[in-house]
Amino acid sequence: MSTTKPTQQFAFDRRRFLTRSAQAATFMGLAHTAPAWARGGNLHDGAIRPGFDEVSGRDIALTIGEGPRVVQGRRGHAIAVNGSVPGPLVRLKEGQPVRLAVTNTLDEDSSIHWHGLLLPFQFDGVPGVSFPGIKPGETFVYDIPALRQSGTYWWHSHSGLQEQAGHYGPIVVEPAATDPVQADRDYVLLLSEFTPLHPHTIMDKLKKGEGYFNYQQNTWTDDYPLSGEDRRMWARMRMMATDILDVTGSTYTYLANGRGPEEGLEFLFTPGERVRLRIINGSAMTFFNLRIPGVKFWVVGADGQNVRPVEVEEFQIGTAETYDIIVEPTGEARTIVAESMDRSGMAVATLASRPGARASVPPLRDPPLLTMADMGMNHGSGGMDHGGGDMAGMDHSAMGHDMSSQGAAAEPMAGMDMGGMNMRDTSKLPPDVKVGPGIDMVSMNPVDRMGDPGIGLDKVPHKVLTYKDLVALAPNDDLRRPSRQMEIHLTGNMERYMWSFDGKKFSAVSDDPIRFAYNERVRVKLVNDTMMAHPIHLHGHFFELVNGAPADRQPQKHTVIVQPGGSATFDLTADEEGDWAFHCHLLYHMHSGMFQIVTVAPRGNQPEMKRVGED
Repeated sequence: MSTTKPTQQFAFDRRRFLTRSAQAATFMGLAHTAPAWARGGNLHDGAIRPGFDEVSGRDIALTIGEGPRVVQGRRGHAIAVNGSVPGPLVRLKEGQPVRLAVTNTLDEDSSIHWHGLLLPFQFDGVPGVSFPGIKPGETFVYDIPALRQSGTYWWHSHSGLQEQAGHYGPIVVEPAATDPVQADRDYVLLLSEFTPLHPHTIMDKLKKGEGYFNYQQNTWTDDYPLSGEDRRMWARMRMMATDILDVTGSTYTYLANGRGPEEGLEFLFTPGERVRLRIINGSAMTFFNLRIPGVKFWVVGADGQNVRPVEVEEFQIGTAETYDIIVEPTGEARTIVAESMDRSGMAVATLASRPGARASVPPLRDPPLLTMADMGMNHGSGGMDHGGGDMAGMDHSAMGHDMSSQGAAAEPMAGMDMGGMNMRDTSKLPPDVKVGPGIDMVSMNPVDRMGDPGIGLDKVPHKVLTYKDLVALAPNDDLRRPSRQMEIHLTGNMERYMWSFDGKKFSAVSDDPIRFAYNERVRVKLVNDTMMAHPIHLHGHFFELVNGAPADRQPQKHTVIVQPGGSATFDLTADEEGDWAFHCHLLYHMHSGMFQIVTVAPRGNQPEMKRVGED
């Protein structure tokens, strides 16, 4: 076992990787009695299983295969690891190393990214950034040194659109010391989606019409609380107040641990017990609003990091985020509802006191509508109104996507004077943002929206989690003031389905990464110049949300939701050398160009620094 620090393993040696790959078969021990997926066999002779097994130990073997999949009677093609969707729960131990031998039996390249794990960059699993990928028929060994953290994480493919097809699974890293979160039962709840459509078919339909999957569009005969003036304003902007999610329940069946809402996933409990739920959003494109109707619970972890318990009744979880909660269920059964943010469907599970016990499943709530705040027109107000779209009482003259250039006459509305405001006023952008067809909106007043519970949740009659509620349980180990600040704009053209950072698609900036000096302390402000929420993920690091918590207790996360038209700020200590992916975790946004590379310079002769999770 190597005791070399990850920061001393900076050199990338592909030949050494291939040599290790060839040696992997020795410890994998694939006997002829093993199942088809373990022998590298084709899975077409049997349907892929829902749910997941568990793997652990010093050496772990994973096999990527493909085959047919059936969810609630709907058939589709799936990419599975070890024969199931989700793939196996990888259970690891803080302070212990692990070798994960991943064999690819597909006819295309594949990969596994260990989302949230701190490890040498060459084992991060992003083809073209940190390693070449896993060719068909090959095995790649992720030789990960002693783990420097504990908590709830997940893994998934970073090749093409394979993640949408089922290539993902959970990770639990057990703490080396006593876990501060004590529970009688401990469960993983991984949320995701199933569609019979091929992922590239979805991408093709989004490029041809970004509203293709939106079956909740407003019409002249709908029941949405929009006035005639509101509707004309939205029409002039060529936008929809119901444009909440790009891909919806019109094609998705929402899943809990690989099972549809009618397929009866249950977690057993005995009344009086404390139940820990490790909730992972492993979806490709869905924000979920999770609640247990009639039950309060405590959020005790965010993105694998412990936080001070916060009592809530609901929270929004963006794609790639994880939350740990503690619940003390009562009665015979309680329903866990994970409703898609646009309320076009839900994933369902049951806390059951006996097998087969069920509680009622609530109906879908009314769809939310976008508002002025989502256009970046929140003039300092603390509350966001997503319950309706009433924009009456405001003068929208000279507002919109440069109305005059589109040949649309602005129609004034009585009330607040908004004259001179333009939703495509590129003069508001800094000079390093590339102005062009990839930008169809500029936020006019991108205020910090970390106190926003998420689209559709501001008017519910119970407590909903916000980022401002999160306070780290243990003190942070770097209290230096940032030495510099940087601002990154999230940009897009929804009609053309173009997504980018600073107006530049990844293909245009792959040779111009975001650069940090080793151990540099930087404050990063993300500005969302679009009307969609984006979960932004930085590989290989945790950053501290600047959310109003004391400096030593700012919560650490690896993924942050930036609300429409708003901003979010975090402090980053760049102490993990190498090349790291930085991207929106909505799969089709990333695939369309909202992706960058972060390069952290080598440590050189600098002294070793304490890291997340170390004493």
